[in-house]
Amino acid sequence: MIFLRRLVQLLVLLIQNGWRGVASSPTDEGALRTGHGDHGEPGHQEPHKDSYSTFASEFLESRYLSDDGYPFPTAPPVDPFAKIKVSDCGITKGCIRYGKPGCDAETCDYFLSYRRIGTDVEYEMSADTDGWVAVGFSSDKKMGGDDVMGCVHDDNGRVRIHHFYNVGQWAKEIKRNPARDEEGIFENNRVTCRFKRPLYVPREETLVDLHLSWYYLFAWGPAIQGSITRHDIDSPPVSDHMISIYKYEDIFMPSTAYQTFNSPLCLLLIVALTFYLLMGTP
Repeated sequence: MIFLRRLVQLLVLLIQNGWRGVASSPTDEGALRTGHGDHGEPGHQEPHKDSYSTFASEFLESRYLSDDGYPFPTAPPVDPFAKIKVSDCGITKGCIRYGKPGCDAETCDYFLSYRRIGTDVEYEMSADTDGWVAVGFSSDKKMGGDDVMGCVHDDNGRVRIHHFYNVGQWAKEIKRNPARDEEGIFENNRVTCRFKRPLYVPREETLVDLHLSWYYLFAWGPAIQGSITRHDIDSPPVSDHMISIYKYEDIFMPSTAYQTFNSPLCLLLIVALTFYLLMGTP
C-alpha cells in the first residue's frame, strides 16, 4: 500500500510538471521579457517587431485595396469648363456680342448667349475683366428696378453666380438665387460662366419672368474680395430692342472704339465735307 501511494504521488508530480512546461502564462512571459533582455540585463525591453513604416504600408494597402485585393478604381477627373460655341449663334441659341467686329466669346469685350432647355433658360456670359460680368433684365433700358444675374470672380479663384437687384445706380445682392447648374472659370484675364434659370418664377419684385421680352443691360467691372464695384465704362451697352428667349438672334454691337464711323454726326460731317469738296471743284 505504501508503494502504491508513493507511485500515485510521483505520477501527480510528473503530470503537474508537464503542464507547467507546456503552457506558460503570457503574463509571466511578458514579465520575463520586461525584466531581462537577451543578455540578462534588468530593464531591457525587446524592441517591437512592427515599425511605423510597416504599419503605414499596411494601412495604405488596406485603404486602397478592395476585399479581394484589387485596387479600387480611381475617381474620374473633373470635367473642364466647356468652351462657348459661337457657331451655334442664331441657330440653336441667341447671342449678343459687344466689341470689335468678328469677335467671339473669347475676344469680345462682352459676350452673352441664351437658349431654352426644357423649363429653364441657359445663359453663358464672358467679359474681358478679372472681376465680374452681369446681365440685367429691364423694361425701360435704364438702370434701376432691374433683375440682374452676375458672375463674380473671388479671391480664391472661383467664379460664383449671384443674384442682384438694381436699386437706382446700386446693385443690391439678393439672397434668393434662382441660378442652378452653375459653372465658372477665370482664365486669360476673362471671367466666363454658365448657369440655368427657371423660365417661369413666382411673381415678385426682384425676379422677372423670362418668357416675357426684356431689354438686356450688359455690364462688367472689377471686384474686391468677391464684391462687385462700379462697372468699367460709364454708359454700359443696352440692347436696342427687347430680347425674346423664343427668338434666337445673333446681335453684334460695336464697342466705342469701333463706333466712330457709325455715329449719325460723323456720317453727316462726311456727307457735308464730300458735298463741299464737290461743289468747290471748278
